[in-house]
Amino acid sequence: MALHLTDHRAGFGPGLTEITRIGEAEDDTGIAFSMLRLAAGEILDTVAGRETAWLLMAGRATVTAGDLTATFARTSLFDESASCVHVAAGTRVKLACESDCEFTVYAVANAKPFAPRLFTPDDVPNEHRGAGQAGGACLRFVRTIFDGANSDANSEMVLGEVITLPGKWSSYPPHHHPQPEIYHYRFTDPRGFGHAELGDAVLKVRPNDTVKIFGPNDHAQVAAPGYAMYYAWVIRHLPGNRYTVPEFTPEHRWTMDPKAAFWQPGGLAD
Repeated sequence: MALHLTDHRAGFGPGLTEITRIGEAEDDTGIAFSMLRLAAGEILDTVAGRETAWLLMAGRATVTAGDLTATFARTSLFDESASCVHVAAGTRVKLACESDCEFTVYAVANAKPFAPRLFTPDDVPNEHRGAGQAGGACLRFVRTIFDGANSDANSEMVLGEVITLPGKWSSYPPHHHPQPEIYHYRFTDPRGFGHAELGDAVLKVRPNDTVKIFGPNDHAQVAAPGYAMYYAWVIRHLPGNRYTVPEFTPEHRWTMDPKAAFWQPGGLAD
């Protein structure tokens, strides 16, 4: 299936691995998504050809964008929030790796200018959502790195992360939006898996999988018991239709009420 990309379950090699491209003949999201792996001591010094974001997955690096410099460090996707550099086309970016590093890279075909931003974990709250929702089945951690609230109006991307707790749901209630989106998955264990909905289709997702999400498709997610599920998510704004909030499917909106009544078996307290 072109919407579910599974070619990298064995991992990623050194350098840049392209996963999606802008202008693909089939299921084009308009988002170029890549994996970048650099060795300790290696330096990437480049000028962005498009609006681009580099999100640190693992490692330690000194990151420079324009006149800004910061140290990015991450040892756990699950226990530590995000570090990311986000720039407009034409901005010089330097990644100087002090250890082996892995970045996810996102780009859209936007040439409009805006000032570069460097985000560290202090800038990206680890928001706990869904506490109390449907008996705690939807508790998850959401880290919105940049969106319309904190990025320049000339930006055409939204980027964030979700941690789905073992056996629990995220992106719930089922919701959708017209703007195209990409999810990229990791798990706390190489044996981990989860299920991703695309409308009525259900995909079994594994480590390093990527899913393209379009238009009317609801995309609720669930992690298998015993395995926490991480996914990075990137959304491309559409001309005249910028992403703000998703539309929740009406039949399941009632689950958002923390006082909603639903069946549970007796004797759970024992």
